[in-house]
Amino acid sequence: MAASGKHPILSSTPLQVLLYLNSWYFAAFFIAECLMFVYKGVVLPYPSPNLILDIVLLLLFLGLEILRLFYGWKGNLCERALAMSVSVGVLVPCTVLCVYYLLLQTFVLRMEFILNAILLCFYGFELILGLMSISTFSRASVYR
Repeated sequence: MAASGKHPILSSTPLQVLLYLNSWYFAAFFIAECLMFVYKGVVLPYPSPNLILDIVLLLLFLGLEILRLFYGWKGNLCERALAMSVSVGVLVPCTVLCVYYLLLQTFVLRMEFILNAILLCFYGFELILGLMSISTFSRASVYR
């Protein structure tokens, strides 16, 4: 603890910037994915049950991503290991959904492949920086 009674800032600036960029990227990703589903539903012989499943999973993906970004953002800024742990924990189902849209959906367009590959890169960097932040926050003094 510094002599002035202030504690050092432990939050990760690179992680915060990455979370910010990912929030904007995911918004664009979600809009692009919705437009591609419209295209696939109109042009391609997409079975209705599969299309409904993919759309429901996309909405689930949106909810999980918002939750993950919120806890990552607040956990990093407030220097809370538990909130960061929740964010990293929710990263697992988000990654699974991203891989589903990358490889396993009925029709995968080249644009979807590229967008999901970029999203997986974001997730990899956020995982590394998130684990580093959790480690830093956990080692900090509990009683400041």
